[in-house]
Amino acid sequence: MASPSVPGVAREVSRTELQIWLAHLACFVLPVATLAFLASAPHSGAATLLWVGVIAASIWLDHHSPKELRQPHAGLRKWPFDAVLYALFAAQFVILGLAVYRVSETGFFHVQTLVALILVGINSGYSGIVVAHELIHRREKHLRILGRILMGSVLYEHFYTEHIRGHHVRVGTADDPATARFGETYHAFFRRTVPGQFRSAWRLEAKRLGDEDMRWWDARMLRSRVVHGLIAEGSTAIGVGLLLGPGAFFFYVLQALMAIRLLEAVNYFEHWGLVRTGKRVTPVDSWDTNSRFTLYTLVGLSRHSDHHAYATRPYPQLRHWDESPKLPSGYFGMVFLVLAQNDRFQKLMTRELKRRGLGPFSAPAGA
Repeated sequence: MASPSVPGVAREVSRTELQIWLAHLACFVLPVATLAFLASAPHSGAATLLWVGVIAASIWLDHHSPKELRQPHAGLRKWPFDAVLYALFAAQFVILGLAVYRVSETGFFHVQTLVALILVGINSGYSGIVVAHELIHRREKHLRILGRILMGSVLYEHFYTEHIRGHHVRVGTADDPATARFGETYHAFFRRTVPGQFRSAWRLEAKRLGDEDMRWWDARMLRSRVVHGLIAEGSTAIGVGLLLGPGAFFFYVLQALMAIRLLEAVNYFEHWGLVRTGKRVTPVDSWDTNSRFTLYTLVGLSRHSDHHAYATRPYPQLRHWDESPKLPSGYFGMVFLVLAQNDRFQKLMTRELKRRGLGPFSAPAGA
């Protein structure tokens, strides 16, 4: 005879699951706002600028967000959380398509285009790349393909190869172009990491095909995933230009560049100054934030320590680690700090490294 408490437990699990799923719907705020701006265009000059308020509000809310220290619930079903990813995937391409169409109507040199570029570029960086990051780590092949397509929408498809087979293997070491060094500014990091990650992805694919040093004209390169990505990205961008004109082409390229800048700002602070001491990646090799706003708007990305220690763990199951170094703000505030107040960023991060005894402040081996 079943225990009388079982039905109650089932209802509690369902209620908890619904609450967590609803919290993750916060990730739709930016794409919905961006889509609403594009769908309701054209706007007057003053009204157009007001739409940027969604970005300022996100930074403010993130800065004042309460902490989220709860561990994930073990009874969560998978499909509701995957449905969020599918919806965000679709939203990215609806937004991009509508954006380049609007630019072809109004022209490139227009205040509406500027605001659209800010909203679309940031949306591509957060809702596009963040979702792609989640998808490329999944075990299912079709989800990884969707992640690659999303990265292609920001002209950065090689991230798939470099991130999975390069960054996750070498994180926290001098061999990883995506790990920011102690004292390194964001601009110096960006100049180093972008070409460094592309070269790494190219070599990883060449090695997979039989020769790490093979020339670009080698026939085997036709099977390179990096080459496939470049062809797809170039064809899409050129297609936008041919169909909708040069203004739409430049808009498409610029939104991708903006998204890449945001991606690398996140890469920059997620491992800044940390040096891995063992062969296995541990929770102290990545920075975390306890911001509830970041956790639910960026599909769990803020629990980066657990992600690196257990890369295939889905976003609703990522865990909080007390021992990981903590960022001084959530991700929205951190990007602003990195781009606008880099000196202050480095001071705050150095203080946390010193407090934790990590990076340059770690105890010598055998001490």
